Amino acid sequence: MALLAYLKSLFILQLLMGFVFVVSGLIINFIQLCTCILWPINRQLYRRVNCRLAYSLWSQLVMMLEWWSGTECTLYTDQATVDKFGKEHVIIILNHNFEIDFLCGWTMCERYGVLGSSKVLAKHELLKVPLIGWTWYFLEIVFCKRKWEEDRETVFAGLDRLKDYPEYMWFLLYCEGTRFTEKKHQISMQVAESKGLPKLKYHLLPRTKGFTTTMKCLKGTVTAVYDVTLNFKDNQTPTLLGIVNGKKYKADLRVKRYSVEEIPDDEQECGEWLHKLYQEKDALQEQYNKEGKFPGPTIIPPRRPWTLLNFLFWATLLLSPLIKFACGVVVSGSPLLIIGFITFLIIASVAIRRLIGVTEVKKTGSSYGNQEAKKQN
Repeated sequence: MALLAYLKSLFILQLLMGFVFVVSGLIINFIQLCTCILWPINRQLYRRVNCRLAYSLWSQLVMMLEWWSGTECTLYTDQATVDKFGKEHVIIILNHNFEIDFLCGWTMCERYGVLGSSKVLAKHELLKVPLIGWTWYFLEIVFCKRKWEEDRETVFAGLDRLKDYPEYMWFLLYCEGTRFTEKKHQISMQVAESKGLPKLKYHLLPRTKGFTTTMKCLKGTVTAVYDVTLNFKDNQTPTLLGIVNGKKYKADLRVKRYSVEEIPDDEQECGEWLHKLYQEKDALQEQYNKEGKFPGPTIIPPRRPWTLLNFLFWATLLLSPLIKFACGVVVSGSPLLIIGFITFLIIASVAIRRLIGVTEVKKTGSSYGNQEAKKQN
């Protein structure tokens, strides 16, 4: 085990895995671009093809979590709820406290067959992120600037297009709007106090507009809302860099299913329902901190081999010529070629590190409560 942990910590192996992800991602993005000719001919075929292409990219990240780091994911829910996973269009409400919360969500999507068709209401800045934003664009992900006056038409049009989506989709909403930090929490609770709303201890005040709009636009398409509360054993603070280094985490996800019939149609009442839900989520987090677990039965869905096989396919395809080229550079003895190859490795490592930086708590999130930013906006 010590040897395996040592190998996982080797920078050269991490760099090679990053190389596979980046290059395969660029190839996938190019293929996605080519599939655009299908859109006016057969929109549903375009969507099905892009779901498979997205799966081929996202499953490499899921492989890192499941097989490389060996992170365990335990569900706290009942079997009746699990039996519906992957068999209906749903909205997912997930707390936004951890760097890898999205990755834990993707792991569940993969295990129940909806990874390629998973959706999210994403901030517009992510559209500019190579690979991630580009893949999402072809998947018809709804991007917003979090300025309702500017977002209204874009969000309504984007959600309306998804009504006839051919694959079962899990539509993720971070209703808090940004990742939890102590500073944002303090500001958020000041807002809660000014509005006469109950204060939350472990969450930011939910922003109801995105949820009520999504419910309204996808009415008749989604059949349920899954409330997912995520936490980690032993007060772990997981990071994507930790996953890359092979560190194992233990994730617990409490899932409760609400039929859309249980949620009010009226916008104000729907917003009040969401606030009440977050009060319940806060109580769950309090209980978890005291007892080290969520209430209810547990289910551990088995990891599937497809993520590992997909990565091995891309690694075989891309690393063979790279290693052959590297050997040729060394054998040639040409200082120019060697310097050029080393420069390439440095640039690649910096690019991969910047991609990882997209998930880091200190480098992400909105200007929540930033009065100066509000003035500029």
